[in-house]
Amino acid sequence: MTGSVKTMVCLANSRKLSGRCVAGREIVDGEPVGWIRPVSNREHEEVSEYERQYQDGSDPKVLDIISVPLIEPKPKSYQTENWLLEPKYYWEKNGQADWGDLKVLADPVADLWTSGLSTYNGRNDKIPLATANTLDHSLRLVRVPQLSILVFAPGAAFGETKRRVQAHFHFNRQEYRLWVTDPIYERRYLQMENGQYELGECYATVSIGEPHDGYCYKLVAAIIEPPA
Repeated sequence: MTGSVKTMVCLANSRKLSGRCVAGREIVDGEPVGWIRPVSNREHEEVSEYERQYQDGSDPKVLDIISVPLIEPKPKSYQTENWLLEPKYYWEKNGQADWGDLKVLADPVADLWTSGLSTYNGRNDKIPLATANTLDHSLRLVRVPQLSILVFAPGAAFGETKRRVQAHFHFNRQEYRLWVTDPIYERRYLQMENGQYELGECYATVSIGEPHDGYCYKLVAAIIEPPA
């Protein structure tokens, strides 16, 4: 095959349009280096189930150690981590990371890009596109001492009954309320009543999503809890 195969710890397999956004930290000689986000050649670069599957047809999970066939780097503005995937080959699972590995995989403590701009239901969750275009990365793995899940219908006042799942936490002296696109946590908490649910200490993969109406939005692409 042309291109290259890179090994990464999967730190997100999140919902994106009709597919997924998969991302993780590359592993070289047993050590984590930069982030990789395999992308397709579609307009919005989401990855289909066919493109990301293992040979047995199963889907990559967060903390899987994966070999991913890639063609070439495909950076796009602030999403500098993007690599065009090679769809003709299966992804391969080589192992499993655990909770103890996350301390090494986490990014240094710093604000999640810029702060101070919020949507109606969010907190520190949006970035002007012009500012985002000056950033050199769009993915962070952070440890938060206390993460809460909020389940509610953001458009209830306007007759919209669809509910959503939001993560609420403090990190580096800033408060965040960000929409969750981790499909496992979305499904789990949409089965519950509206309300607030305390998870305690967690790691969260935070991503800057696609631009919309002149802004980009911070999303929680994965939540990782300690083992029971």
